[in-house]
Order: sequence, then structure tokens, then C-alpha cells
Amino acid sequence: MAKLQPVRGTRDLLPDEARRHHHVIDVFRDLAERYGYGQIETPIFEFTEVFDRSLGETTDVVTKEMYTFEDRGGDSLSLRPEPTAGIARAFISGGLAQLLPLKFYAYGPMFRHERPQKGRLRQFHQLDIEVLGVPEPQADIEVIALGAHLLETLGVRDKVTLELNTLGDTDSRVAYRHLLVDYFSDHEGLLSEDSRMRLQRNPLRILDSKDERDRRIIEGAPKMGESLNEASREFFARVREGLDALGLSYTVNDRLVRGFDYYTHTAFEFTTTLLGAQSAVIGGGRYDNLIEFMGGPPTAGIGWGCGIERLVMLLDEPPKPERPIAVIPVGAEGEVPALVLTQELRLAGVKAEMAFRGNLGKRMKQANKADARAAVLVGGDELARGVVSVRDLDTGEQAEVPREAVVARLRGA
Repeated sequence: MAKLQPVRGTRDLLPDEARRHHHVIDVFRDLAERYGYGQIETPIFEFTEVFDRSLGETTDVVTKEMYTFEDRGGDSLSLRPEPTAGIARAFISGGLAQLLPLKFYAYGPMFRHERPQKGRLRQFHQLDIEVLGVPEPQADIEVIALGAHLLETLGVRDKVTLELNTLGDTDSRVAYRHLLVDYFSDHEGLLSEDSRMRLQRNPLRILDSKDERDRRIIEGAPKMGESLNEASREFFARVREGLDALGLSYTVNDRLVRGFDYYTHTAFEFTTTLLGAQSAVIGGGRYDNLIEFMGGPPTAGIGWGCGIERLVMLLDEPPKPERPIAVIPVGAEGEVPALVLTQELRLAGVKAEMAFRGNLGKRMKQANKADARAAVLVGGDELARGVVSVRDLDTGEQAEVPREAVVARLRGA
């Protein structure tokens, strides 16, 4: 029988790695709620149409990377490759327009069938922030500030750079699209096959190409700033003014784009040089046309996503978990009283472990291996006198403590 292995592009989160993973989630959840966001959870699979409509039938994610299958009822379903489309669908199907503005946070697994790389897996986990129904630039400023606050709290803000750009309003994007089509058409024979396919359908996505042939041509392409109307310039100026007021440094990157037609105005990424080719840690932008594009009412939106695996790779060692109390029965007569005491400690909010087998020496070794801060020795002789022995495992000091007082003592230690 072949040795069982995880599916390519997936991994197990064993306790140490899971602790780092959930440390990121805990910090994220605390900050999101501090900023007034409410948690939303959508299914990990949707009707494929949800992603066709939101991401576009011609995108790499839809045509090459989605896990799509037909269920027993004949419906085409897909595992979610990103969270925003499902949240937009929930907004539409849940009839939430009357509740605007809405601020959501979410986290969970996403799925893309792509070549596994450093920090990018086929099942990966993402943090997500979305603000719906706020067309003003204050929403852009807030979501970027929240991203910066998350990175600062996790101790990695100095490892990333905030890159910022504007895509303009719809009129500006249309004008820019015409400029790009004219420019790239003049160089069509030199473009990669993927970029030639994108030329008429979505020319902005050519700017994202990593193909070396394309990169040389992109260097001479028109820039978005050449097509911005006055309203778009004013919107971008207000976003930058707000970031300046908050002391958030950034670099304007006029090649940073979001290629889908529903994106408008602000695009941003927190990037790093420490993760190889996958430089983005947080990426987001304004998508004022998405919900209408999916069949809902016109609704402004802005948000960002953050890959947890990539963020964890930037972390120093997160705070150590709480050290437990080891409860150790001495002799058979101590087994049940030790079990009772362990449960009392847990009910009182104290992390406690009880070694299940072995003599006293082996159980003490288990306590040290668990990095326990103290051991409580529960034996028949002590219990007959109404006490237990508490040993400080850092200093080695040991003292008898009245049985009825031990929980309060350890809870306050």
C-alpha cells in the first residue's frame, strides 16, 4: 500500500504552526472589531456563476485555477478562490441593501489549482476586509489604515512597503483602456500569448504580466495618470491627504492595477522583498461596480485580502502559549482526586494537564516536556491531611497547600 501523503499544494497545520496561524487570526479579529467590522461567513463553495460573474469568464482564476465540479443534482459548483465574490453574493441574495453602510471581516480557506510556490498553496487561508455602501475616500483611508495597524501589531510593518495607485473612475478607465489597446496593438507580435488574448478583452491585465517579453514592452506603455479626469485626481488626492494625516508612508506605483472592469479609484498593496516572487502580503482596492455587475443594486465597495501563510512567514516567534499546571497523582489512590482537581482548575480558567500513565518520575518528565509552570502532587497521605503538594517547576520550591485553597492559589499565580 502506498504511503499516504497530503494532496500536492496542501499542508497540515500541526500545533506549533497552528498556533502562529491562529495568532494572526486572533490579532486580526480583535482589530477588525475595534474598527467596527462584523464577522461574515460564507460557504466555501458557490454556484460557479458567482465567480464567472465577479472574476470574469476569461480570467486565469476562472479558466485555469478554480476547482469546479458538478454535484449530483447537475449544478456546477466551485470552491471559492477568493472571498469578495461570495460576500457580494450574500449581500445581494440576503437583501442587505437597506442596511448600508456595512463593514465585514472574514477569514478562512480558499482554493486555487495553481503551481505551489513559497507562501502560495492550492488550499490557502485568507483574511478579508470589506466596506460596502461608502463611496467617499474615507473608506479607502480606513481600510488601508486597518491593514497597516494589523501589520504593526504583528511586528512586521517595517518589513513591508505600502504601494498605492489610482485607477480613476469609469470614464477615466475607459479612456485609459483605449490608450493601452492602441499602444499594445502596435507591439502585438512581440507580446506573450496570454497578453495577446487579453489585448481586446482586458488590456489592463497585461500590465500585471510577469513574462520578460511583456515587461520590456510594458515599460513604454501609457500611464494611468494620463487619462485621469479632474474628479479622479481629486479623489486620489483626498486618499493621500488622509494617509499623510495618519502618518502612513506609501509609494505611488503607477503600474499597480486591478484588471477587472468593476475596479475604480484606489488600488493598493503592502509588499515585501522577503518572500521571493510573491511580493504582495495585503492587496486591495475599490470596486464600486462589482455588485451591480453581479446583478445587484449599484453599491460602492472597497476591501483587501491577506494571505495568512505569507504573513506567518514574516512573523517573529509569536507569544508563547499559556503554561499549564501539571496535576500528578501519586499512587492509585490519587488518580480520581487528581482527575477532580484537574477539572476544577480548568473550570476556574486555569490551563491544566494530567499525566495519564507512568510512575512519578515519568510523569514529572511529562510535566517538564509540557513546559508546565507548576506541578500539583496529589497523594493519599497528603489528602488524608487535607493538603496537596505544589512544586514550582522553575525554582524547584515545594510547599503543602490546603486542598480547598489550591485552585485559588494557582489561579492567582
